[in-house]
Amino acid sequence: MNQVVKFTIDGVECMAATGQYIVDAAKENGIFIPTLCNYKGVKPKGSCRICTVKVNGRLMTACTTPVVEKMEIENNSEEIQELRKAIIELLFIEGNHFCPACEKSGSCELQALAYRYHMMVPRFPYSFPQREVDATNPKLVKDQNRCILCKRCIRAIKDEKGRSIFAYKKRSHHVEIGIDPKIGKDLSDETAQKAMDVCPVGALLVREVGFEIPIGERKYDNEPIGSDIENMK
Repeated sequence: MNQVVKFTIDGVECMAATGQYIVDAAKENGIFIPTLCNYKGVKPKGSCRICTVKVNGRLMTACTTPVVEKMEIENNSEEIQELRKAIIELLFIEGNHFCPACEKSGSCELQALAYRYHMMVPRFPYSFPQREVDATNPKLVKDQNRCILCKRCIRAIKDEKGRSIFAYKKRSHHVEIGIDPKIGKDLSDETAQKAMDVCPVGALLVREVGFEIPIGERKYDNEPIGSDIENMK
């Protein structure tokens, strides 16, 4: 039986099971910690860093750090908020994100976080990379311009043999996530839809399906990201 420990987030006393990751423990206590690469049921990697918090004075990722007794966590300090905003800005400038023309607009986690952290004009120069749209798969379209390399698809989408359908290709700043041509050609409709749902942005789209939910009725059109957690209190 897991031991229950007490810890604090921004001075608020919380309780969780020993070994539970901070981001999950915070959620159970009605406190929102943003994530992009983290996905329920998939082993965390801490690759996007948006969930960074300060633990006993040290910056750590909330999705990979387990809670322990008397841990003191800073989640909403000015320093942490500014760090998260900078990460969001970097994700926008290193890709080609044109939200008004994206099928995921209104349901995109990156877009929703940009609104939450009041991103206006990024402080960094746009890189405007030359990236392609991969439409070779019979079920999915992979738009490299929107991909934030969060690895959700790599970690969450497997075939019936447990093999990853998605993988990194190329190197350095040219790195991309591609669909394995052999394994991916036999994607089921259900797996293709799951891949689209797993992606936090609009990088993976089921072919010939777009704008099914009208603008104004999408996930974050009326309630900001994190509302479902914060309204649990």
